[in-house]
Amino acid sequence: MTLSSGTSIPIDSLQSVAYTIPTDAPESDGTLAWESTTLVIVTAAAGGRTGIGYTYAGPAAVTIVGGKLADAVIGREASTPAASWSAMQHAVRNLGKPGLVAEAISAVDIALWDLRARLLDEPLSRTVGAIHDATPIYGSGGFTSYDNTQLADQLSGWAAAGVPRVKMKVGRDPDADIGRLAAARSAIGDQVELFVDANGAYTRKQALWWAQYFGDQGVRWLEEPVSSDDLAGLRHLREHGPGGLDIAAGEYGYHLPYFQAMLDAEAVDCLQADVTRCLGISGVLRVAALCDARGLDLSLHCAPQVSAHVGTAIWHLRHLEYFHDHVRIENMAFDGVLRPHAGALRPDRDRPGHGLEFDPRALDRYRVAASSHPS
Repeated sequence: MTLSSGTSIPIDSLQSVAYTIPTDAPESDGTLAWESTTLVIVTAAAGGRTGIGYTYAGPAAVTIVGGKLADAVIGREASTPAASWSAMQHAVRNLGKPGLVAEAISAVDIALWDLRARLLDEPLSRTVGAIHDATPIYGSGGFTSYDNTQLADQLSGWAAAGVPRVKMKVGRDPDADIGRLAAARSAIGDQVELFVDANGAYTRKQALWWAQYFGDQGVRWLEEPVSSDDLAGLRHLREHGPGGLDIAAGEYGYHLPYFQAMLDAEAVDCLQADVTRCLGISGVLRVAALCDARGLDLSLHCAPQVSAHVGTAIWHLRHLEYFHDHVRIENMAFDGVLRPHAGALRPDRDRPGHGLEFDPRALDRYRVAASSHPS
């Protein structure tokens, strides 16, 4: 069945499955270490079509999807994902929205937008209102757990593939970071932009010293030099750090008040938002509107196969984080993934929805939780 004027197609079912997938090597950043990542996949069905959404969250997100969220969206019109999004906001009032609940809503919202696009038989980028043909990316990984050879190999691999900007993690062992930074610059050359991400590892005074050092080394992006909750500290670094070094944060935003507060505090030069955390496509488009009102750039955080489509609809788009873990997992989980070309991901206008097809058998050995509604 396809959508047409006056057609009523109710959402029939909502299913979710969680998979905990080991990393290909131990990983760490300035404040955390991990050896696995959990992918939660949601499928929404209506009119004989299925939409796919996902988030990177804990397995408990499956329970939220199969409970409150399914009750809120089953039977609603598949043609109006924004209405289902609004219903989910009301349904979770007593659960507490930021965090796991917001991630679950994000996965459902992405699935519903994908479902609508497939019912319309059009690419998701068109459904969400594309104004760009492609979404620029930067290669991201460079974990503090990597030795300098691993670091150089990963970053130089992106550079050789035509990605014009790459990011590495810093802050876990400041004594080692000067050598790590030198290895990274030697590997990528002078024509590729180098970004760093401290994941909130520094105090304000430490961050100010490192900002000056990074600026002197030609680094152009310093992400979360202090905690993203320290809005005054972020603003201080914006105002007193070197020219040409942008301060960025926002990946841990789960709803609009978080982003409004960060923007009101003038805490960042470029805001970040994650479509799998900030209430999905419906949420990130509203974050983008906050940036548009200020003429401020928005950078999308991770989940590249969905973010590539959403990025085409963002007016003040800067780029998308092409994160090693998510690239690897999405290639394992889906057929139809987009490949970088000339430093960007370009949605396929000939495939309906986001163009991804999920084969559960590919991840079956990693399955840790599931829900189905109706059962």
